[in-house]
Amino acid sequence: MPPIPFRERLVQGVMLLDGAMGTMLHARENLPIDTCFDLLNLTDPGAVESVHALYLEAGAEILETNTFSANIVKLSACDLQDECAAINRAGVEIARRAVEASGRDDVYVAGSVGPLGKRLAPFGRITPEEAEHAFAIQTGALIEAGADLLLFETFTDVNEIALAVQAARSIRPDIPIVAQVTFNRDDRTALGDSPAQVARALADLNVDVIGVNCSGGPAQLLRILQHMHHAAPDSPLSVVPNAGWPEMVHGRVMYPATPDYFGDYALAFKEAGACLIGGCCGTTPEHIQAMRRALDDPARHAPSLLTVRDRVEQALEETPEQPTALARKLAAGEFVVTVEMPPPRSFSAQKVIASAEMLRDSGVDFINVSDSPMARMRMSPWAVCHLIQQNVGIETVLHFPTRGRNLLRVQGDLLAAHALNVRNVFVVMGDPTVIGDYPDSFDTHDIAPSALIELIKHSLNKGVDQAGGSIGVPTTFLVGCALNINARALDREVKLLHKKIEAGADFALTQPVFDPAVIERFHDAYAAQFGPLTLPLLAGILPLFGARHAAFLHNEVPGIEIPQSLRQRIEAAGETAPQEGVLIAQELLHAVKPLAQGVYLMPAFGRYDLAAAVIDSLGRSRATTDLHPADARS
Repeated sequence: MPPIPFRERLVQGVMLLDGAMGTMLHARENLPIDTCFDLLNLTDPGAVESVHALYLEAGAEILETNTFSANIVKLSACDLQDECAAINRAGVEIARRAVEASGRDDVYVAGSVGPLGKRLAPFGRITPEEAEHAFAIQTGALIEAGADLLLFETFTDVNEIALAVQAARSIRPDIPIVAQVTFNRDDRTALGDSPAQVARALADLNVDVIGVNCSGGPAQLLRILQHMHHAAPDSPLSVVPNAGWPEMVHGRVMYPATPDYFGDYALAFKEAGACLIGGCCGTTPEHIQAMRRALDDPARHAPSLLTVRDRVEQALEETPEQPTALARKLAAGEFVVTVEMPPPRSFSAQKVIASAEMLRDSGVDFINVSDSPMARMRMSPWAVCHLIQQNVGIETVLHFPTRGRNLLRVQGDLLAAHALNVRNVFVVMGDPTVIGDYPDSFDTHDIAPSALIELIKHSLNKGVDQAGGSIGVPTTFLVGCALNINARALDREVKLLHKKIEAGADFALTQPVFDPAVIERFHDAYAAQFGPLTLPLLAGILPLFGARHAAFLHNEVPGIEIPQSLRQRIEAAGETAPQEGVLIAQELLHAVKPLAQGVYLMPAFGRYDLAAAVIDSLGRSRATTDLHPADARS
C-alpha cells in the first residue's frame, strides 16, 4: 500500500496513469476484439498481470484494474453475471500482485468501472434503481478487495455516472473517486452535452477528480480539457486520450498516435491544469513511458502549437441562442395575436409576403403557417416561414403534422426548420390525405403528436436524435399543441392535454371558439383532475364570412359549434355578412381576453383584411408593436 493517501498525493503534483488493457490483451494474446477481457481475471490472470507489469516498468503511478466491463448488465451477455463480484475482486488482487512484484511502494490501484452498456430510461430500458444496484455490486467488490480509489470512465450519460458515484458512496462514503466522460467527434457526448455542461455536472457530484477519457486523440482531449477547466476552474482534472481514432487493419484494431506525440501532449495537458494524465484505447507501455520522460524532464516544454483553444464551443457556451419572441412574450404574460396563413400552391410567395406585411402593420405579433391544410398540395411551410421572417421581419409558427412522415423525415424536417431559424412549432396530427388532392398517397405515421412533442423537448432540444445519437448543438424549439376546447368528451380531452403538457408542450392553440363559456368550462374540468391549468392558451377566433360558411362549419367540421344566435346574426346580415363576422370576432376576442393569453385568428378564404379589421379593436398598429426584424433573427 502507498505510504501517502491518494488525496494527499493528488495535491503534490501530476500523477501518471497506465494505458490500455483491452487493446493490449487483444494484440499480445491474439484475442478477438470482442473477447470478454474481464473474464481473464479468472481464466488467465497471468496475462493481465504481465500487462500491469509493463505499465509499472514504463513509470505509471496508478494501475487500473481489468474490470471496465465487469458489471452484471454487460456480463449477462456472456451469462457471467453471477461471477461479477469474483471478477472484480480478482482484478484488484492481480493489480496488487503486480505492484508487489515490482518492488515499488508509490503505486495506487484504481478500481475501473465503465458504463452499463445499456441506456438509462427514458432513452433506454434500464431504470435508475437497476443501474444503482448493478454499480453497487461492482463497486462493492472493488472496495472490499482493497482498491485505493475508484475510476469511473468512458461514461456518456452524466445521470448514469451520478448513479455510479451514489452507489459507491452508499458502500464507502470516503472512497476517493475519479469521474470521466467520453465525447464524440463533435465534442459532444452521445446525449448532446458539451464539455462545459459535463464539467459543471461532474463538479456537482463532489468527486475528487473530473475529466475526459477515450474519445479521440490528444488534440481533441486537450480542447475538451480546456473547456472543462473554464467551466469548473476549482475541480482537479484528468485526461486520458485514445491513441487517435481506431482503424481496422488486417483484422486488428490499430491506433495511429505515436508515443513521442503523447509525450508532447503530456506537457500540454499539464499546462492546461490536468493532475491525472494517462492513456486509453490503443495506448501502450511505450506511450506511458514517453509521457513519463516528458513529465520528468525539467528542460522540456510543450510546443506552442499544442496549446490550441477552439473558440467555437466557448462561444456557444457564452452566447446561447436566445428564446424566440413568442417564448419571451408568453413568459412575460403578454397577450399575443397570431394569424394563420396557408402556403401558396406555387413556388412564388409574393402574395403571402404582402399579406404578412399588412398583418404586421395591423399589429399582429406572429404568423402561423399551416402545412397542406385539407390535404391540399402546397409549398413546404418552413420555406414560407423563412421567407416571411426574412422579408417581413415578423416571427412565425410552423405547423408540423405527424401524418405522412416517418421518423427520419420528422427529424430531418425539424432540423431543416431550425437551420432556417424557424423555432416555434405547432405539433398536430394533420388532415387525412383521403380528403385532399391525392387520396391514395401515403397516410401513415411513426409518431403521435404527444410523442413528437416529447421527442422535440427531451431529445432534439437536448442535442440528440430519437435514437440517442448526437446532433451536435441542441435545438431550441418552442412547441405548441392542439386543444379541442369544444370537445363533447371533455374528460378525454382534459387527459389528452395533460399528456401533452407532461411531454413538454409550451402552449396550446384551440379550435375556434364561438362561446367563451367553453374556455371556463375546460379550465374547471382540468382543475378538477390535475389542478389549475397554467399552460398558455391561444383561443381560436374564426371570422364568419356568410350564412353558408357558418352552416358548413357548424354541421360538417368536427370540433366547431356555432350558437344559433350567431348563425342568425350572420344570416340576417345578408350582403354585409363579412362585416358582421368581423364584429362577432371582435366581440369574441374581447370576451376571451381575460380567459386566454392570446388569440389565434383563422381568416377564411384568404381574407386577411378581415383579420386585420378584427385586430383593429385592440388599438394596435405598427407604431405601437415591439416587433422588429431583429426579433425574427434572434
